[in-house]
Amino acid sequence: MERIRKGDEVIVITGKDKGKRGVVLMLVGASRVMVEGVNVVKKHTRPNPMKNVTGGIADKTMSVDRSNVMLFDPATGKGGRIQIKETDGKRVRVFKGNGNLVGQSSAGKSAKTAGKPAKQAKKKVAGGE
Repeated sequence: MERIRKGDEVIVITGKDKGKRGVVLMLVGASRVMVEGVNVVKKHTRPNPMKNVTGGIADKTMSVDRSNVMLFDPATGKGGRIQIKETDGKRVRVFKGNGNLVGQSSAGKSAKTAGKPAKQAKKKVAGGE
């Protein structure tokens, strides 16, 4: 199971785009990811009338190494480390800092309580001990 997947919101932790947040557009090979709005370079193209291509300078998003990004944790507002746990026979990604499942809001269940049934409150009897 991959710790970072397509569609995850990540934050860049090192390099020229340090601190930028974006969504993973695609995984490139085993160790690189393309993140929206991160590592944008200028691509110079020559005009080619045979292929109906106009020349000019275009922006192109390049990939960054997977080790340079962290999954963004909305509960803390920072990047978080990921742990893979098995819950109800399924492997799920969990933030190590607070135990929340990846892809759920901070109001959602944490991995610690995901497999356990909810405790029912004891009823108080009026006039009882």
